Amino acid sequence: MVKRTPLENKILSRIRPKGKERDQICGVARLILNAIAAIGQAQGMVVGSIARNTWVSGEHDIDIFLLFHPSLSREALEEQGMALARRIAAQFTDRFFEKYAEHPYIYASIDGIDVDIVPCYEVASATTIQSAVDRTPFHTRYITDKIDGFIDDVLLLKQFAKTGGIYGSDQMTEGFSGYLCELLVLHYGGFIPLLKAAAEWRPGTIIDIEHHAAKTFNECLIVIDPVDPKRNVAAAVSLDRMVEFIELARGYLEKPSEMFFVLPEPRLITQDELATLLEQRCASLFAVTFETPPYIEEIVVPQLKRSVVSICEHLERNGFTVHHAHYRMEPDRCMLLFELLVSELPRIRRHMGPPLWNRTNAEKFREKHLGSTYPGPYIENGRYEMEVSREFTTAKSLLASPSLLNVSLGKHIRQSLTNGWRVEEGAGCWQEQFAQFIAMFFERCSPLTRVHRRK
Repeated sequence: MVKRTPLENKILSRIRPKGKERDQICGVARLILNAIAAIGQAQGMVVGSIARNTWVSGEHDIDIFLLFHPSLSREALEEQGMALARRIAAQFTDRFFEKYAEHPYIYASIDGIDVDIVPCYEVASATTIQSAVDRTPFHTRYITDKIDGFIDDVLLLKQFAKTGGIYGSDQMTEGFSGYLCELLVLHYGGFIPLLKAAAEWRPGTIIDIEHHAAKTFNECLIVIDPVDPKRNVAAAVSLDRMVEFIELARGYLEKPSEMFFVLPEPRLITQDELATLLEQRCASLFAVTFETPPYIEEIVVPQLKRSVVSICEHLERNGFTVHHAHYRMEPDRCMLLFELLVSELPRIRRHMGPPLWNRTNAEKFREKHLGSTYPGPYIENGRYEMEVSREFTTAKSLLASPSLLNVSLGKHIRQSLTNGWRVEEGAGCWQEQFAQFIAMFFERCSPLTRVHRRK
């Protein structure tokens, strides 16, 4: 029997689902499973934290899989699976629609609960999957068989990770999934043993519970999937999220506090506050906003990340020094935010030519620029140089120009930008739907620093 501290018992009393909440969630799940069984086209199965009793109070999400025979073609699975999913959802609500991951599924809101109804194949083992979601039922069975005695540890870890901002394997978070949290607790034998081990982690840490890894991985944290020896469960965890978990583990072990488990209130910034902040920083802020591409976060966010990197490089090539940049995807609009140390430049710039010993190219360079009204060509450090006119003298003109479409953007980001984008400067960057994102942009700090500042 694990001996809990008074603090841990206090947190558990708050995050364990209570009877009414549990009855509501389980009741909806039973209704859907009964409806699936009554139709008889596929076997219904509840997966995820609801099935494993590892869900934290307030998490009102149910994942229900429709298991079809693996002899079905992929096209037939999508056609029959989606038809059945829509039929099931329609029995309980008119609030449902299709969403897309590797293949489509139905999202529905039933009795205030978010429900995903996902068609998949009922394969013999996780090593014979025909689509990525086929592996999920095996995860549920594996954890369900072993989780007794560790459920409270998983709840503590999930709440700990949520408060630290590192919970979730989505593209925005790049953190710890629920399944990964469960595996870490099982491997180390509890919440505190995990923290003690994590406090000493280094990039390249490998955890292989079943000792069956069938390939090598190069991610910072490697947790071999117990049901699939060729998969790293921690593949989504970025180096920063891993190190933030290490920092949080050390901080909690050194000085436990309730603040490690209490989610902070969302911080919003007003337009006036933004104006004052920018005046204090003496830096320049620019926002590029455009319509969100009609795809799921897993597709759009990596493209936003890539686009921000490319635009930063574009700014730097043109002389505008980037101090910090980030991105945010909202349902209808996306924002790329850039804080620059330099936003205006002189009309002239230096243009370096070839060395004089590269005779052919050097003579071509000199001939090309003979008629220039700017100084040069002149010789410096053995090569020709010229003063030339700068294409963009302000960062805003660069960001608003068609040149933005010529950098290495994500496919769907480019398509959306082709339909138009807005460039705002300074306090004009403020928009209500991005108020929290802008506040976080200027309040960067490590999770442990954030905990200490809240005490």
